[in-house]
Amino acid sequence: MAAKKIAVAGATGRVGHHVVDVLTERGYEVVPMSRSRGVDVITGEGLAAALDGVDTIIDTATGPSAEQQPATEFFTTAARNLQQAGQQAGVRELVVVSIIGTDRFSGGYGAAKVAHEQAALAGPVPARILRAAQFHEFVAQLVDWGTRDDVAYVPKMRTQLVAAMAVAQTLADIATGVIDADRTADADGRPFLEVAGPREESLVEMATLLAARRGQPSRVEGVSDPADPDSSLNENGALLPGPRAILAGPTFKEWLDATS
Repeated sequence: MAAKKIAVAGATGRVGHHVVDVLTERGYEVVPMSRSRGVDVITGEGLAAALDGVDTIIDTATGPSAEQQPATEFFTTAARNLQQAGQQAGVRELVVVSIIGTDRFSGGYGAAKVAHEQAALAGPVPARILRAAQFHEFVAQLVDWGTRDDVAYVPKMRTQLVAAMAVAQTLADIATGVIDADRTADADGRPFLEVAGPREESLVEMATLLAARRGQPSRVEGVSDPADPDSSLNENGALLPGPRAILAGPTFKEWLDATS
């Protein structure tokens, strides 16, 4: 059994439950943290006890809202609490999952994630940030949200969709030293690393593939929002990874084949 003890915030979430599984399979002592397990990163309930003896925290927690203000409040509060409780417990490192290109957006959820990154990096516990591309599951969400009268209206977006499991494996690699600190630094020397899928994909085309597999909706249409000052970023590649990114399969189609 490996000596390192790792806590996972958001342990029941889309990425967090995979992180717990990966670390457990590798033989690490894992502390899953979620409200269902009596640990609340917002109120701080159960946090001190959960972090007792922990070496590293992996933060995959997300709040209930995607709106900028409540999301910002959630992320910054969680980051401050993890930093404070982490310092008191002697935690040596914090690893945080974020989004590729999030610092290019002027508002919305992207701005909330920037605030999250800043809060994590401002604390006393050294932090590293893993920026991920959009998850494969993101496609189904947008199809469901945008469906009207059997037509799905989804944003025109260039992306490099990635499996949540691949993101979890990369987070585990960072936390356990498989990926060293020199590798998790961008061209400006900041503690950032990117992970994305193996190739660029069109969100509209992948949504069309999903709809065909499901048998509904009958049509997918790509749309732009002229009222959104950041909508052009989706279309011009702002969400695509840089040249130093880790690229990990499967493609969206391969993932869909395996899960449908």
